Amino acid sequence: MIALSASTRAPRAFQAAWVIGFLVGTTTHTADLIFGGWDIYSGFPLGVRLFWVTLTLLDPVTAALIIFRRRSGIALGVAVIIADIAVNWTVFVVIGGLSVFGVVSQSLFAAIIFVTARALWIWFGRPSPQERSRVNRTT
Repeated sequence: MIALSASTRAPRAFQAAWVIGFLVGTTTHTADLIFGGWDIYSGFPLGVRLFWVTLTLLDPVTAALIIFRRRSGIALGVAVIIADIAVNWTVFVVIGGLSVFGVVSQSLFAAIIFVTARALWIWFGRPSPQERSRVNRTT
């Protein structure tokens, strides 16, 4: 088992939370499309439907970028969650058809994103242990 230093425990936990959250979104939208087909969101406006289908791609891309410690994943993740909660809360309030649990849990995930983004940004800017050992071997 690999022992984590105290300085990497929190950032790794934040990283895991982001990955799990975006993979939950991936699973949700993928399952919707598999079990409901392309017209799963047919009761909603076209722009909303297209956005939700697009999340089927954006969520796993964000998770992958976060796994590989890319700062672009942080920027994409923040943008995706802001757009997602804006769309979902608007739909919830104006149109209906979404569960309270869904919009509230997504908002809690957004809070985690906002609170941890800076720490991940700093951590992703530092070389990983593998990168450091590679540099040490070449010098």
